[in-house]
Amino acid sequence: MLKITFTDSALDYLKRREIADKTLILITDDGGGKYSIKGGGCSIGSHFSIIWVDEKDPDYPVQLDNDQGLKIYTSKYDMTLMGPNMVMDYNAGSLNLRSDEGILDGDVEIGNGAALIKANKNVKMTGVEWRC
Repeated sequence: MLKITFTDSALDYLKRREIADKTLILITDDGGGKYSIKGGGCSIGSHFSIIWVDEKDPDYPVQLDNDQGLKIYTSKYDMTLMGPNMVMDYNAGSLNLRSDEGILDGDVEIGNGAALIKANKNVKMTGVEWRC
């Protein structure tokens, strides 16, 4: 099981945002998922987001072990881009995620899952070709 530690400052930030008691999903935000905040498929593996949802999403069944009592999940796909012993910290006005392998993202965003699903359903990608 993957483990993530939230520093006191990160946990305090989530509490101030009033989401620490919600069900959370940690995603690698590649611009193409139903909870994507960022656009563009070229960002895969370089941007992560925490999404809060009203109930556990079956597409994200993997619970991340943590000592802070947070209900945080991810997917097997997203796990491939995460590293061992992850730490989420809040510093200089932003959340950052690191692992034993180094910095994964220096600006982790937070999103409302229901609002993102609604917004992303309204985006139509016709005739668009992504190049990285």
